Amino acid sequence: MRVIFMGTPHFAVPAFEALAHNGCEMAAVYTRADKPVGRGREQIFSPIKQAALALGAHILQPVSLRKPDVQSELAALSPDVIVVAAYGLILPPEVLGIPRYGCINLHPSLLPRHRGASPVMSTILSGDAWAGTSLMQMDAGLDTGPVIAQSRILVRDEDTTKSLTEKLSLISAQLLTDVLPRWIKEGLPTFRQNDSLTTYFKTIDKTAGEIDWNKPAVDIWREVRAYQPWPGSFTRFDGRLLKILETRPAGSDIHAPAGTVLGLENGCGVAAGDGILEIVRLQLEGKQAVSAADFVRGQRGFIGATLPG
Repeated sequence: MRVIFMGTPHFAVPAFEALAHNGCEMAAVYTRADKPVGRGREQIFSPIKQAALALGAHILQPVSLRKPDVQSELAALSPDVIVVAAYGLILPPEVLGIPRYGCINLHPSLLPRHRGASPVMSTILSGDAWAGTSLMQMDAGLDTGPVIAQSRILVRDEDTTKSLTEKLSLISAQLLTDVLPRWIKEGLPTFRQNDSLTTYFKTIDKTAGEIDWNKPAVDIWREVRAYQPWPGSFTRFDGRLLKILETRPAGSDIHAPAGTVLGLENGCGVAAGDGILEIVRLQLEGKQAVSAADFVRGQRGFIGATLPG
């Protein structure tokens, strides 16, 4: 099987390595262009590029797949199938029609739920009991193609976007290696997505991380988990940025205005619009991350303070 793999972040690496180590002929690896970062504008390679270099794969990094010369170069590679996992570029119809067996996408949600960007973050924000990955046949829409197979796992209370993405990357790799050879040889049945069940989440920017204490405690708890590692959850105390790193709902037997810091047996909590959110770990600007108990001991004015938002 001659494969072109398209991907960029860490999520895609286990799937790429699984294909490379299971007898697939890797015609090429497509990944996003190198990103300059920092004051020195150092070029940073994507995780997929790093993995491809380690295996000696042929790497291509076009800015767009819409240009005729890029499409001609891709067609000349004669792929049997293109496998896409969080690539970050749109595949136009001209590209979708090149491989003999089409283009297959690994999407980290149980489609049609959470189409589009940030599906893992959306899973946590929605309070879903299950997360999963879908192997789907790509069409011209955004995550709208027929689904070939799915795999799912329970969402744990401690899961963040980072930890859940890591878990989903592993089950995605397993799903791909289990199903793709059978898809090529046998032409497995697919099921069409029920568009009436589709969900999308709006694009998240850095400002989303500022906590609104008027929200229910359970919603803030989900946000704290969903916004790790980015954009993070934060508030302000004593004129400084205060990162909220780990929390958990703590009931509703104490009534106080939203944003009020309350003393709890193991440290502190904050009154929310509905219930209390216990603070487990936090980090004041310019300081190390610490437990809530240690923070309270070092910041005597914290208990009783009112946090903005």
